[in-house]
Amino acid sequence: MASLRSDIALRCEKLHRYLGHDEGRVHVLRGVSFEARRGNVTAIVGPSGCGKSTLLYLLGLLDQPDDGAIWISEQLMSNSSDIARTAARCAHIGFVFQFHFLMQEFSALDNVMMPMRKLGRLDETQMAERAHALLTDVGLGDKAHRLATQLSGGEQQRVAVARALANQPAIILADEPTGNLDVKNSTLVFDLLTKLAKENGQAVVLVTHNPEIANRCDEIKPMRDGEFLP
Repeated sequence: MASLRSDIALRCEKLHRYLGHDEGRVHVLRGVSFEARRGNVTAIVGPSGCGKSTLLYLLGLLDQPDDGAIWISEQLMSNSSDIARTAARCAHIGFVFQFHFLMQEFSALDNVMMPMRKLGRLDETQMAERAHALLTDVGLGDKAHRLATQLSGGEQQRVAVARALANQPAIILADEPTGNLDVKNSTLVFDLLTKLAKENGQAVVLVTHNPEIANRCDEIKPMRDGEFLP
């Protein structure tokens, strides 16, 4: 059985994914293999519909491949139970999406604490202290108690970055994390995400259409028609 080296947080081999049925069945991923190393930022780029987001959802254990294998922190996860996959996501993976998906009726602090409450490693005081520290890291320490509705779009996305880092995951997966932001906030969110992740030795994998963001990553993986280009 294949296993991970210590510097690899995530690995997949020969992933295949089909969507649809009968005549509408589409071969979305065609034998994709990939490694994400700790402390590295990898950009997956390519045209819409080439399989980028599908791959990210498989790597994040939000969906299952039709064939192939995925390892997360040395554990084979691709065929695990829903319970095991949910536990692995909570413990090892942080997500940042194009839309921040904050709970609008809760404060920034509460939004960052939510993943910690689900994991259950810290008591309430420890969770609040960590959440406030993360919000301070993203420049929002003074707005920790504001409701999400009282924050700008750029501020809400920074809260989403802090939330993704809440449980100190080995892997950060980001799907167009700056897609709805202006240039200033795009740069700020990318810088924060990569700085905090690199400081903690986390692997960052992001899908982006932004060539400036991609060119600042450690590695670029171009994708076309469900495959990585050589």
